[in-house]
Amino acid sequence: MSRTTGTINGDIQGENIDDIRSPDSGLDCANSRHALVQQMRICNQKGLHARASARFVRTVELFDAQVNVSREGTSVGGTSIMGLMMLAAGPGSSILVRASGPQAREVLDALSQLIDNGFDEDTKGQEPEL
Repeated sequence: MSRTTGTINGDIQGENIDDIRSPDSGLDCANSRHALVQQMRICNQKGLHARASARFVRTVELFDAQVNVSREGTSVGGTSIMGLMMLAAGPGSSILVRASGPQAREVLDALSQLIDNGFDEDTKGQEPEL
């Protein structure tokens, strides 16, 4: 299997991981034993708080993929607002996001963009006014 490295903001290197598919294995993205993993740095002012966790969950739910998030030995489902908040991922902390399923790559890309954009909050950790 090939190896890949995930990055966000260009300064955090993800761990090497097995790619979702192996040409000779016959496995596809739907096999939950094979996942993509990417390390991401939380860069908004308030970290992974309630509103940011809700945005994370809404993003995950747009894709046909299963997502788990880990930090410091604790792993939670990517569709659990309370679970994500329990990770206590403050500004500057790193989380490890694991995705499997047909749209694993797409969900990781979308989550990377969401986190990189500070969960669409302004610099004070508030939602921008419309």
